[in-house]
Amino acid sequence: NASDRKDNNFIAVDCGAIPESLIESELFGHEKGAFTDAKNAKEGKFELANGGTIFLDEITNLSDSNQIKLLRVIQERKVTRLSAKKSIDLNIRIIAATNIKLSAAVNSGKFRQDLYYRLNEFSLELPPLRERKDDISLFVEHFIRDSNNEMNKNIKGVSEKMLEKLLSHSWNGNVRELRNVIRRSVLMSKGEIINTIDIPDEIKQVFKTAYELNQ
Repeated sequence: NASDRKDNNFIAVDCGAIPESLIESELFGHEKGAFTDAKNAKEGKFELANGGTIFLDEITNLSDSNQIKLLRVIQERKVTRLSAKKSIDLNIRIIAATNIKLSAAVNSGKFRQDLYYRLNEFSLELPPLRERKDDISLFVEHFIRDSNNEMNKNIKGVSEKMLEKLLSHSWNGNVRELRNVIRRSVLMSKGEIINTIDIPDEIKQVFKTAYELNQ
């Protein structure tokens, strides 16, 4: 909201959700007839985000060949649709995210070093929820509002005892785990204040085991 680009497009791309065969077309676009099913020309995500911001989530899922193509786009500040003769100038902000450290992916050979240095002009490491417990009450309020709207409920909040329970949990599943717990609690609550919150033991054990294996 503080950016000069705030009034322009913000395009989010989950790099792990797009098949390898389609990622180039999705990111960079294509012309009619570029491949068998290309019956019409299509703008790519970079073109749609031009003047604004593109968010590349789970960027480490890109193959080496697509990392090379992305590097070329960043270096040249131009994008070319598949089978197009002309390139399109880009004025764009790129935000990339991953659930593993990019430096570790580089060291293990899973991510290109040259692309890493292109992207890593400014980095922000988001600590896990267990290391920022002060945020939990804010997330709880947010997820309650969302759940109320979706489920046509009128939950006002959680009791102090339940908030203490939420604050004491390790949240190895991070914000997604908290969101699911709150949604389930809103659905099951009979009153306006949530007095019972269930955090399944088997889920806690699974996350605990995974967490311990990563230490």
